[in-house]
Amino acid sequence: MANLRIGTCSWKYDSWRGLVYSDSPTLNHLEEYAQRYETVEIDQWFWSLHGGDRVSLPRREVVQAYRNSVPDGFTFTVKIPNSISLTHFYRKKKDDPLVPNPTFLSVDLFQEFLRSIKPLQGCLGPLMFQFEYLNKQKMTSQADFQERFQAFIEKCPQEYSYGLEIRNPNYLNASYFHFLERNGLSHVFLQGYYMPPIVDIYRTYASHIKNATVIRLHGPDRQGMEERSGGRWDRILQPRDEELDAIVTMIEDLISSRVDVWLNVNNHYEGSAPLTIQRIRERLKKTSSR
Repeated sequence: MANLRIGTCSWKYDSWRGLVYSDSPTLNHLEEYAQRYETVEIDQWFWSLHGGDRVSLPRREVVQAYRNSVPDGFTFTVKIPNSISLTHFYRKKKDDPLVPNPTFLSVDLFQEFLRSIKPLQGCLGPLMFQFEYLNKQKMTSQADFQERFQAFIEKCPQEYSYGLEIRNPNYLNASYFHFLERNGLSHVFLQGYYMPPIVDIYRTYASHIKNATVIRLHGPDRQGMEERSGGRWDRILQPRDEELDAIVTMIEDLISSRVDVWLNVNNHYEGSAPLTIQRIRERLKKTSSR
């Protein structure tokens, strides 16, 4: 039987006191979080590029503290550092020249990253490679991307589960899903931004989804939700009832197809990740009781 693990994208929000956390003055956010949820996404290590080509990787004492804060059976999904997944450095201005990132798909840097998170070994879900929109200046073609990523992943340790989050809608086609299937990779479904609805993508390519899958619920308007929330993430600001109904049906279909699912919910999806999870669990309970 496949497993469904539901958690949030990151976890340290003071406005979750009362929803997730106590008012303890010595609050360990992750420890209390892990009493309610069975998984969480670590996105902080994605932001690894600082000042030109200077790279930072997770500090061993931080990684160990995370492991000590959660019980056995808890799992982390982890976003791979952008020092590995960015083809070019970020530009300060749109008209600045593109500068190639010398550590793009670096096997050596990735191995170093894996060593840095070794204390989490045994409680890791999929490791996620998030790629920004790859225009022709950054990647000549989808075939070129798939060829380069395959050459990279073939040199990586096979004991981990790897997932790809692609932000090129036109890459989400039969060639891409065949590529994932051939290489034992997972698709990371991103709901939000400018990407097509994940349910539509799933319906089209469901027969190719055989590996552990991550669903990330973000909204289409991050900045707008930031402004509406005022930094408080304890209210539903934009209910997405019909969308949630369809996503729950998709999740149930994946589980019935024996595909493990990690569902990572962001505050920006409806305004409060814990309350969205509560709404999802209520829907799952209703369908299971039919």
